[in-house]
Amino acid sequence: MPSPHRPRRLVLAVAPLVALLAACAAPADTAPNVALTVENCGVTVSFAEPPHRVVTIKSTSTEMMLALGVGDRIVGTAFQDGPVPETWRDEAAGLTTISDFMPSEEAVLELEPDLVYAGWESAFAADAAGTRSELGELGVDSYVQPAACRSTGTPPRLTFEEVFREIQEAADIFGVSADELLATQRAELADIVADDRGLTALWYSSGTDIPYVGAGLGAPQLILDTVGLANIAGDIEMTWSSFGWESIVAADPDVIVLVDATWNTAESKIELLESSPATSALTAVREGRYIVVPFPAGEAGVRTVSAAASVAAQLAELDLP
Repeated sequence: MPSPHRPRRLVLAVAPLVALLAACAAPADTAPNVALTVENCGVTVSFAEPPHRVVTIKSTSTEMMLALGVGDRIVGTAFQDGPVPETWRDEAAGLTTISDFMPSEEAVLELEPDLVYAGWESAFAADAAGTRSELGELGVDSYVQPAACRSTGTPPRLTFEEVFREIQEAADIFGVSADELLATQRAELADIVADDRGLTALWYSSGTDIPYVGAGLGAPQLILDTVGLANIAGDIEMTWSSFGWESIVAADPDVIVLVDATWNTAESKIELLESSPATSALTAVREGRYIVVPFPAGEAGVRTVSAAASVAAQLAELDLP
């Protein structure tokens, strides 16, 4: 690693001592700074103090920080999946993008972060942002959104309680309250009315020769369950999975949820579905029963509740029997 980054390791190594001395000198009515330790994707991460220089990789991590009101601590972003919602547009306007895709370790370290916060575990690879152990040796903490963990085995089926737990854990790491955000999300979730007609759905994420779809364990399944749609790939015990066109044609879903990404838009998927002789005969395609979800909203995180509300609203507007 470049030598200019070595001194940071020494600075961070004495941080707990500095925090302890500061706490001892503080007035009696001031709470001491207590270190936080979390188990994250098989890695123990200890925070002597809340991170203040953060590189975010993927939209889910960036938007979590914006929602918690700590977007001003982001020193660089990478691999963003689309524009942030209007709610956070002003706060995100000044963020620096270091890469449109997975950043290099050199680009990350150039910003001298104290935390790299990623939405995917694959960000922490030697040919990407650097391995977690190597970053740790340089005094840089790392954190993966828990729902994206795969190295510790097949994740359990995602629930909203787990989504809310992740929000609370992120708030604890950054030393802020999540009470208002969680109260708002729980209220919005409670307002969603599930459809009771027994309708089926395909969650189409990407792929042409072989579609890549939302399967039975992750955010797509949770959202479909919440709005009353049966996932035709729900029996697959994975978050995402390949799913053959033959199986889709045989299932003939009532509606198709299309993931809209800059590199694979919902419009491009519609063109593909309507141009193929096999898929153009699908009921949902013939009737134009499409529901669109922005890519970042289809990943588990701070937008999962709003994604479910949006899917429910779009479903209610479709011309269905």
